[in-house]
Amino acid sequence: MRTIESLGSLRSKTVVVRCDLNVPLSDGVISDDGRIRASLSTIRELRDAGAKLVLISHLGRPKGEPDARYSLRPVAERMSELLGAPVRFVEETIGDAASAAVSGLSDGEVVLLENLRFSAAETSADAAERRAFAERLAAFGDAFVSDGFGVVHRQQASVYELAQLLPSAAGRLVVAELDVLQRLTVNAARPYTVVLGGSKVSDKLGVISHLLERVDTLLIGGGMLFTFLAAQGHRVAASLLEADQLDTVRGYLSEAERRGVRIVLPTDIIVAEKFAADAAHETVPADAIESSSFGAKGLGLDIGPKSADAFAAVIAESATVFWNGPMGVFELDAFASGTRTVARALTETDGFTVVGGGDSAAAVRALGFSDDQFGHISTGGGASLEYLEGKSLPGLEVLA
Repeated sequence: MRTIESLGSLRSKTVVVRCDLNVPLSDGVISDDGRIRASLSTIRELRDAGAKLVLISHLGRPKGEPDARYSLRPVAERMSELLGAPVRFVEETIGDAASAAVSGLSDGEVVLLENLRFSAAETSADAAERRAFAERLAAFGDAFVSDGFGVVHRQQASVYELAQLLPSAAGRLVVAELDVLQRLTVNAARPYTVVLGGSKVSDKLGVISHLLERVDTLLIGGGMLFTFLAAQGHRVAASLLEADQLDTVRGYLSEAERRGVRIVLPTDIIVAEKFAADAAHETVPADAIESSSFGAKGLGLDIGPKSADAFAAVIAESATVFWNGPMGVFELDAFASGTRTVARALTETDGFTVVGGGDSAAAVRALGFSDDQFGHISTGGGASLEYLEGKSLPGLEVLA
């Protein structure tokens, strides 16, 4: 994979940098700036090399047209603070104002263009539309650096076609993420434990299938655990259940047994009367969820304390741990204990620990943990999972 060194001297050259600045925003306030911080290493290196920087990114899922809720302006303001240098923001992605801002750059200066997804062409299924948009972006620069790891699994204009139109290379964040993922898939230190949570089994099917031949233990939490319990014949009341995946899960359970891989499911569950912060709740055995006082209407919203401690004990004995997906509804304090216990266990083990981006990264920060307490926190949940599934990632292939 081509890296920044392959681009030669960048002094006085304009470099278009595809970042992943897709941070959580509420009323213009950033609640987690982790992805902005992760982008700074590449940006600082390019500034120090005397390049003029044009930063591009998406944020959220606008419907191919401008939407103030998804503006990158707050990101430019926060990046200026973190970088200790001005980051000029332009209220368009392509057009006269963007061209003027880029033309006015001096060596080491930075401009951030508006949300790429305000143009439907960025994510179009039509390759010609994507390429035409990429050509407009390519006109801004002399070189392209792909540093948005969270989108390298997408064949989008700013990820794929743009890399074909300019001399291109991977940024430091993409290189670091790929190094970690290779460490997880090639000769990982054993015992190797994978902790999977989140809402749906279907989101993790490929990962489970690909990892069964590589890991020693799978710990299953989050909403997906109820499909596993149901596959074992247990009733799960009104908890999240993907009935169409029951046969697939049974197959994984059989395959794991054949390979000698432990699949560890919770033995107790925190069941609530309803999905709400103030909902009445109680802890019941995982094989008797309907024994709660809420009966068949009960909702499993977190793993129980015994299960959390058991998961922590497995993590403590592991040399490699990959975690993707919270153990419960961590956004509600009453149902955050399982996720908190697992996160703390990752910070206390001597093994190499990786938090697989997305909700997992948001959870550890929301619960008060810092990035440096873990071996690595990925910026790309979906990209990490697809890599671990063994899929090819277009945004990496184009840099080969």
